[in-house]
Amino acid sequence: MMSMAAATAQPASDGRTYVLVHGAFHGGWCWRRVARRLRAAGHDVYTPTQTGLGERKHLLTQAITMDVFVEDITALIEAEELNGIYLVGHSFGGGTVAGVADRMPERLQRLVFLDAGIPEPGKSPFDRIPPEVREARIKASQESSGGLSIPVPPASSFGLASQADVDWVQRRMTPHPLNTYRTAPTMKNPPGNGVPTTFIRCTEPLYANIDSSAAYAKSRADWQYLEIRTGHDAMVSAPQELAEMLEGLT
Repeated sequence: MMSMAAATAQPASDGRTYVLVHGAFHGGWCWRRVARRLRAAGHDVYTPTQTGLGERKHLLTQAITMDVFVEDITALIEAEELNGIYLVGHSFGGGTVAGVADRMPERLQRLVFLDAGIPEPGKSPFDRIPPEVREARIKASQESSGGLSIPVPPASSFGLASQADVDWVQRRMTPHPLNTYRTAPTMKNPPGNGVPTTFIRCTEPLYANIDSSAAYAKSRADWQYLEIRTGHDAMVSAPQELAEMLEGLT
């Protein structure tokens, strides 16, 4: 299937620098299996958790927007003085990494959307999903937290075939800040912003929420389009294959 600024930090052993960004309800924990493999191959790997999720769930507030998610990652890049980054965004993390590419393209070697939503400038994630899905999520948010967050869905909805994987993910997921769905990342340029870009589609099973983004990625002649035969949470269900695919990118 495999078909900068002045900062000076260099990856270990002449390897690469990967920044892996999770999707909704997840945290940096979901990349554990992939990160272990990439680090063993001599790469530097960062797996930040977005504000209000995972081990940062105690920071959940109404003030968390898509721009806060983008700032989570740009702040990491600046603090660690990273360059030549392979920036990977999974699922909802597509909006985050697109926002990062818009702000600091010179820091990125490649932008990767892993079965991810691709934002349209000025449009929120809620603007890109069917109205009935949007209303169901808002209703669930009101009922569970007074509109603060969207409750955790069944982990089985992410295409995980193994019950052990379903249980592992279910135990770790946390409610997702509602206002990140209501706001758009601030973007001045089209998605990708001139950074070499790859879209990886998870195909077994297909995750319908990503259909429109996958179609957009296929339409971009300047983007690379790849497929991996696993479900939506590829970093959990196929970590070896995904790590090899990420290493195969130029």
